[in-house]
Amino acid sequence: MRPSKDFFRPLAVGAPTPPTDIPARPSRAIHFFDPSNAKMAAKIPQMVGGVDVLLGNLEDAVKADNKVAAREGLVRIGQETEGLGGPDSPTQLWTRINSLDSPWALDDLTTLVPAIGHKLDVVMVPKVQGAEDIHYVDRLLAQLEAKAGLDRPILVHAILETARGMANVEEICGASPRMQGLSLGPADLAADRRMKTTRVGGGHPGYLVRQDPPRNELGVAEIEAPRSVFQQDLWHYTIARMVDACAMHGIYPYYGPFGDIADVVACEDQFRNAFLLGCVGTWSLHPKQIAIAHRVFSPSVEDVAHARRVVAAMGDGTGAVMLDGKMEDDASLKQCLVMVELAEQLAAIDPELAEQYAAAGSED
Repeated sequence: MRPSKDFFRPLAVGAPTPPTDIPARPSRAIHFFDPSNAKMAAKIPQMVGGVDVLLGNLEDAVKADNKVAAREGLVRIGQETEGLGGPDSPTQLWTRINSLDSPWALDDLTTLVPAIGHKLDVVMVPKVQGAEDIHYVDRLLAQLEAKAGLDRPILVHAILETARGMANVEEICGASPRMQGLSLGPADLAADRRMKTTRVGGGHPGYLVRQDPPRNELGVAEIEAPRSVFQQDLWHYTIARMVDACAMHGIYPYYGPFGDIADVVACEDQFRNAFLLGCVGTWSLHPKQIAIAHRVFSPSVEDVAHARRVVAAMGDGTGAVMLDGKMEDDASLKQCLVMVELAEQLAAIDPELAEQYAAAGSED
């Protein structure tokens, strides 16, 4: 057993001190790109400042014979792109390394940390099964940070893609002070659970509830009569459990990929479900999804205005007040503070939102 007093001590001599809390940096959209794709790589400098997170993907979407090219391409992008990555950048630089059971993961870390570790904010680890996977990455990062002379720790983000990972979700969240958050990996998780869907995220028309049949004048159910059906969310339980685990450990939950790029309506619905359940952001697989994520994972002007009214009316936070015919009390205040704090964080990096939220405040 590791003593609690040692939890925040470096795991390697000369490594930076592990963080005691994870900063709440806006990350509404984590935009994936293939660093080995010259066309994608050329667009990265223009995206800095326009998306919260740019993630160089080295894993599943990159073919085996392109792994080295993708890794080297990410090094070039990190070294040559001004304003990308680091604590003062409006756009974070993340990478998704290859899975720990692959022949590429070790080289991913030993190449990236010495070359661009000072700009790399988060390492996303796929197919995490349990705390032991995080422990391995934690120790290795500490050694590489010490060797590279880095003065801040690189954070770790885990993807939940297996049933075992979901069963161990709480211990994964608490495995290291580096843990930044978790993402849902619906496609791999569906396969591992033997779910009968081939979709990448989103709902399924077969997963539904049906209205009870009407009854005739004799009280007999008319089974063949038209009845309303309501499609359900396959991922509601999984996301809610992930959110709880992250909240308990002070880290951040994210929805993962939505694979139907053309269906922007269903994409927005799925993103909003995740936002309402507590997720702070999502993945973007195409530039059109960035705008959807930014819109969905930013509180509406109306919600921010209402939240500010409640905060102002509650004073010291005790008791209860009536606003617009509704009771607001200390629980309401806590909910509203979540909205206000998020609005302030987003306003600091998004001038358009800052203007909208300021206007909402002036109308109170």
